[in-house]
Amino acid sequence: MVKVVWTTSALEDLDNIGEFIGKDSLKYAIITVEELFDSVNILEKHPRAGSIVPEFKNDTIRQLIRKGYRIVYRIIDEHRIDVLTVHNCTRLITNTKPFKEE
Repeated sequence: MVKVVWTTSALEDLDNIGEFIGKDSLKYAIITVEELFDSVNILEKHPRAGSIVPEFKNDTIRQLIRKGYRIVYRIIDEHRIDVLTVHNCTRLITNTKPFKEE
């Protein structure tokens, strides 16, 4: 089974999403953030479940699309995956801060 590691940057993205949605509905913010966080559980058994991120053309950088967000992750090796960012699908991924190793 693969260990899924959330990077500091990806956790900050979840916080920002929660804060933004929470301006209108705290309840919906909590539900959305929990669903986004839990949606990567599939990667523990199926690390290649997501599609390749077309902008990067790198087989190890993949994405899951959930609730209008791109959850971008990197397959480090057969034992570890790093979640890099959670990005709104309506925005260009190239507008996000560069991914860094943690």
